[in-house]
Amino acid sequence: MNQTIIDLQNKGLIERQAEIKQLTSGTTDGQVYEVLENGVPSCILKYDHPADIGVVEQFLKKYEDIELLPDVYYVDPEKKFFLYEYFEGTTHVNRGIKADWMKFLVEGLFNHYEKYDSQTSWGRLGGTPRQNWVEFNRISLAYAYENVGDLLPHEDYLRMIESAERLAEYERQTDKYLLHGDTGVHNFVFHQNQLVGVIDPDPMAGPVIYDFTYAFCSSPDDLDMEALLESFALLKNVEMDTSRLVEEVVFQLYMRISICKKVHPHDLGEYLKAWEYWKQKLKEYENGFY
Repeated sequence: MNQTIIDLQNKGLIERQAEIKQLTSGTTDGQVYEVLENGVPSCILKYDHPADIGVVEQFLKKYEDIELLPDVYYVDPEKKFFLYEYFEGTTHVNRGIKADWMKFLVEGLFNHYEKYDSQTSWGRLGGTPRQNWVEFNRISLAYAYENVGDLLPHEDYLRMIESAERLAEYERQTDKYLLHGDTGVHNFVFHQNQLVGVIDPDPMAGPVIYDFTYAFCSSPDDLDMEALLESFALLKNVEMDTSRLVEEVVFQLYMRISICKKVHPHDLGEYLKAWEYWKQKLKEYENGFY
């Protein structure tokens, strides 16, 4: 660590008098440090597994012109650490209305996603490759079911199995993009109730709707049809009817409840109310009420 700081100082990337403060790293396995110059945060130093740093570097370089993503200042040749831009603000809180920050997210990030190599596998770039998106969804659902347990009725899980198979019918129409892969409020930096940055990508190859629904379902507030349709209308690289969009949201919401039970149990009450709301919406579309 000390040698790293000396090397970065010698390269002129941080000041000689810079302070280094370790931060809680959230869900990442790496170690994260805030670099302060004259008491003011200037950049972030992160240590992680070389393979993980490699795919993050690939993602951030691919989308280096997107202002919501941090600039990369330096990457260790052995991929043991990297130095990147600091965004002033906080994650999770003081985020304002969901429709507002989803607008920034769609127009500032999702609409700039580019198609990924069609010959590569689907799923996490640093994880187990999946042959298709259906396989990714099936495995995700099985893992979520283990976490959900008896929190939701078993018939809800059976319904999600049906949804996974129904959504599989669209796979040939689904383009593969290079995605952030972890677009939740825990990775959104807000300043004065405005989205200013998106951090900690877990890059993956998949459909844009995944990052969109992941973001929409990542907080229990404003989980309603109005906010969904207002946000989706801004998405330029995805086309689907509302019934499929609702099914995508319900499927993603099941995944989110699984994560919430494990990591954010204080939000469960609101999510369970949202679950009943969206189950009813899905039922209405299935019965042709719209």
